[in-house]
Amino acid sequence: MAQPPVPLKDMKLMDVKLGQLPTWLAMRDFTPGGIAGALRRGYDRYYNKYINVKKGGLGGISMVLAGYVVVSYIWSYSHLKHDRHRKYH
Repeated sequence: MAQPPVPLKDMKLMDVKLGQLPTWLAMRDFTPGGIAGALRRGYDRYYNKYINVKKGGLGGISMVLAGYVVVSYIWSYSHLKHDRHRKYH
């Protein structure tokens, strides 16, 4: 027997169809508490999947390091953009 459909509010982002996306986004909690809760859940998922494992490797730590490198490059891009065309002589 088929399971009853999941309400749109309880669907994950990957399960939402493109036409339902605006309605799904309108049902999200964008208060500071809701955003903090979403960040906390994301951190907990990352920690339990990559860091808190029996046989850990460098995968989780290397992703954090790669993310740090990308974010620091984005933050300093405007400064690097101006230095790109300068001649040092």
